Amino acid sequence: MRFNKYYLAALTAFVVWGFFSLVLKPLHDFPSLDILFYRIFYAVVLLLAINLGFRREALRKDLALWQSFTRDQKRRTIGMTVAGGILLTANWFIFIYAINHVSLKSASFAYLICPIVTTVMAYFILKETLSKWQWLAIGISALSCAILSYGSMKDLLYSLVIALTFALYLIIQRKYNQFDRLVVLSAQIIIVALLMLPFFPAYSGPVPVGYFFYTMIGIIAVVFTIIPLFLNLYALKGMDSAAVGILMYINPMINFLLAVFWFKEDIDLVQIISYGLILVSVIIFNERILFKRNARHEN
Repeated sequence: MRFNKYYLAALTAFVVWGFFSLVLKPLHDFPSLDILFYRIFYAVVLLLAINLGFRREALRKDLALWQSFTRDQKRRTIGMTVAGGILLTANWFIFIYAINHVSLKSASFAYLICPIVTTVMAYFILKETLSKWQWLAIGISALSCAILSYGSMKDLLYSLVIALTFALYLIIQRKYNQFDRLVVLSAQIIIVALLMLPFFPAYSGPVPVGYFFYTMIGIIAVVFTIIPLFLNLYALKGMDSAAVGILMYINPMINFLLAVFWFKEDIDLVQIISYGLILVSVIIFNERILFKRNARHEN
């Protein structure tokens, strides 16, 4: 694993996502489903405008690639695209609900579990290789998560579901990455929007009034949805799922710092020790980059 444009893309995506709570917390009075509905619909409009207005060549290339597929290849691609969109939507909704109705730390804990789940799934499903140092980092991360989960079963259950949905999403995107990443993202979100549209009249709340809600949703759609998701998908073209997954620890560490220093949530010694162990595990997992060692597997 080297520090390159793919690594930088993944790093940037998770740093951006780490500050998501700054725009999500002010919306805590709005229903979680409304935030999700409008986030998706905003993203659909923006992505259609971007692709149809500025990326027609990419659309033509992907259409030609699609036409070259066999019927079975087309069926599998459609299935994986739909599955990716559904997993992404489930992850968003549960994450939004956890932040606004459970605790910020519970949402952060999900992304402490997710790198472990993603790395192990990538090892068994995608046959990605890991060095002894990287397995050590996973072990330290697992120990930290076990310490944090003690006595917090409700937080743990929410965290597990969030982690599993995003880990599966990453695995699917790594396995099916022939198409342009922004086109894939657009297709996924459009599919989800079409699936959710029939539920909007029955499950949405009163139409929000005032500029505040729509301004915040616009920021969420652009800064915290389209940009980091595109960077994440782009990173998966040149990085293993395990490497992208372990960088995910940047997200909960930023969330944790915001929870303590910005939102003034309580913290104890156990949490300090656990997050310290996570920081150690990130350093160990990325030791080749940090200490300029030659990349070689040590299995």
